[in-house]
Amino acid sequence: MVGVNVAAEWVRDAERIVVLTGAGMSTDSGIPDFRGPNGLWTKNPDAEKASTLQHYLADAELRKRSWRSRLDAPLFNARPNAGHLALMQLERRRQLSAIVTQNVDGLHQAAGHAPEKVIEVHGTVHYARCWDCDDRRPMPEMLERVRSGEDDPPCELCGGIVKSDAILFGQNLVPQVIQAAMHAAEGCDLLIAAGSSLSVFPAANVVPRARAVGARVVILNGEPTNMDRFAHAVLRGQLSELLPVLCGVAPTGDES
Repeated sequence: MVGVNVAAEWVRDAERIVVLTGAGMSTDSGIPDFRGPNGLWTKNPDAEKASTLQHYLADAELRKRSWRSRLDAPLFNARPNAGHLALMQLERRRQLSAIVTQNVDGLHQAAGHAPEKVIEVHGTVHYARCWDCDDRRPMPEMLERVRSGEDDPPCELCGGIVKSDAILFGQNLVPQVIQAAMHAAEGCDLLIAAGSSLSVFPAANVVPRARAVGARVVILNGEPTNMDRFAHAVLRGQLSELLPVLCGVAPTGDES
């Protein structure tokens, strides 16, 4: 079985690395996953309903609760963890081609990555967008309106419904963003998939795409994933502990 030390040698020698990250990347930053025992949707089924476009657009009371919940949501105060910071080493060494992230928390950019290196396949919570006229504003601007008493702040341009710029269930992904993710995967010589169950498509397709062009594939996750069969190395454990070793910013152990 290939261990973290051997995988770290592959990372050290790679020239075009692509990293795919999922919800497990941010749990050590205090952001819960969705369906785990302490997941956001497990504890608050209303949050899962608010994540469905049809319900969000149709239910004004649901939108009001959604806006209120954003005022103290942990992701707006979260900070990059050791795993995020370790990936910055790849960019500093000019090995990183792209980070393809399923997360909407913006922590890769907060860790210092150039925004053009980060492909956000599911959008971002740090902006809000009008569903009707497509006007896009920083989320803090909208949250200030909520704090000032607007329960369901409408678009200031057209009066339409405003939502987070994260992609909801039932909402189309942005084709150009998906194309960029697949293009990155097809041009890499090593792919790291970190903190994703690799069960959400089309983002998960970067793994077989990378494998098909001959890239090495390293999967890091707390539990088995749907794509482990494509991996040259499968590493289990905390990402904030594994990624610093994998990226060469922490001492390696005895594992081969």
